[in-house]
Amino acid sequence: MNKLCLTLRTIQQRMKIYLTDQKNRFKQHLDHLKTKKVMNYEKTRLTEKITTIEINTTKKFEQQSLDFLFDYQIFPDNIMTSMGQWTDENRKMKIGDTIAQQVYIPPIKIFSQKIIFGVRVNEIIDQPDKKGFSYETLEGHVEKGVSSFTVERLDNKLIFKIQTYSTPGNILTKLLGPIFSIPYQTFCTRNALKNVKRQLENQ
Repeated sequence: MNKLCLTLRTIQQRMKIYLTDQKNRFKQHLDHLKTKKVMNYEKTRLTEKITTIEINTTKKFEQQSLDFLFDYQIFPDNIMTSMGQWTDENRKMKIGDTIAQQVYIPPIKIFSQKIIFGVRVNEIIDQPDKKGFSYETLEGHVEKGVSSFTVERLDNKLIFKIQTYSTPGNILTKLLGPIFSIPYQTFCTRNALKNVKRQLENQ
């Protein structure tokens, strides 16, 4: 029991948790996260989750502006704010870029804990009927694995899809998963789908 408590305390200390908004310090967090390695994982041993939402628009797939997607404006800003390496370097996203994520728990900007995580872009998807990107989680992240975000043309319909292969990143999230992590991830995913749908339909 003492060993478990010590392990949990170490994990909490390694996680970057703040009571104040870190937006003005994103540059510092990003520079630190760029030194972190991708967490080791075997994709075949991870849990796959796919969620989609249909986009109601008269615009053709080729007419859609996906700049917001490649700027990582996917999650509502009461759930997460972020800074991509490409933004800091004044260019477009590319493979190898690091993203500093600030997650609000609970999803209220003022009255919340702000937790800093990092992910790294490992694929840019640019196909005739599918566009988007994927990233892998960095050391210290609450989840271990890879996530992809794509806008796709499927059977003459336009959809936004989030596909993840993941498992808890540490003992703490593994223990809390059934009562906290999984429900909160479901909430975040559902709101991300709605947020992207709104941005596409409002073009």
